[in-house]
Amino acid sequence: MTHRDDVFAADCDKDEKKEDAGAGMIGKRLYDERIVMVTKPVDRDLMTAVTAQLLALALEDGKKPITMYVNCPGGDADSGFGIYDMMRWVDCPITTVCAGLAASAAIVIFLGGDDGRRFTLPHSRFLIHQPSTGAQGQASDLEITANEIIKTRDKYNLIIEQHTGRASKQIVKDAHRDFWLSAQEAVDYGLASKIVSSAGEI
Repeated sequence: MTHRDDVFAADCDKDEKKEDAGAGMIGKRLYDERIVMVTKPVDRDLMTAVTAQLLALALEDGKKPITMYVNCPGGDADSGFGIYDMMRWVDCPITTVCAGLAASAAIVIFLGGDDGRRFTLPHSRFLIHQPSTGAQGQASDLEITANEIIKTRDKYNLIIEQHTGRASKQIVKDAHRDFWLSAQEAVDYGLASKIVSSAGEI
C-alpha cells in the first residue's frame, strides 16, 4: 500500500467515525425526547432494538409518553407481533405517527399506538395484505407451513379488527390481495385517528 493509500484510508476512517458520532448524537437526542424510530424492514434485529428502547424508556418513567415514527415496508410477522406486544406491555402512553409507509407487519406496529393517538402525515400510505412464504420442501412440511401462515394471518386480522372495529369478514376480503390506503382512507378505515401536517397537531 502506498503512502497515498494510507492517507486515503485514514481519511475514510475519520469520515466513518464522524458519521458514527453524528448518528450517536442523533440517537441520544431522540432517546432523550422519548422518540422511537421504526424505519427499517421488520426483523429480529429491529425487534430487539425497539423492544429494548421501549423497556428502557418505561423504566426511566413509566407514565411519560413515547412517540414512535413508522416508515417501514414490513417484514417478519413474528418480529412485528413482538414489537406490538411490547408496546401494549409498557404502561407509557404511546403515540404512533406514520411518516411515509406502514405496510404489512408495520401495520401491526402502527396499530400498537393508543386509540386516538395514531396519526398519519398527509402523503403516507398503508398496505394490508396476507402473509406469504417462499417455502419449499416435502408436502408434509409445506402443510405445516401453510397452517402456520393461516394462524399468522388470523392474528394479523384480529389486531386490525380490534383497533378499527371493522368486521372480520371485511378485513379478510380486503386483505385477500394487496389493499392500499391513502392517509385519508386509513382514517376512514379506522387505522389512523387523524391526518396531521405539523408536530403541533399531535
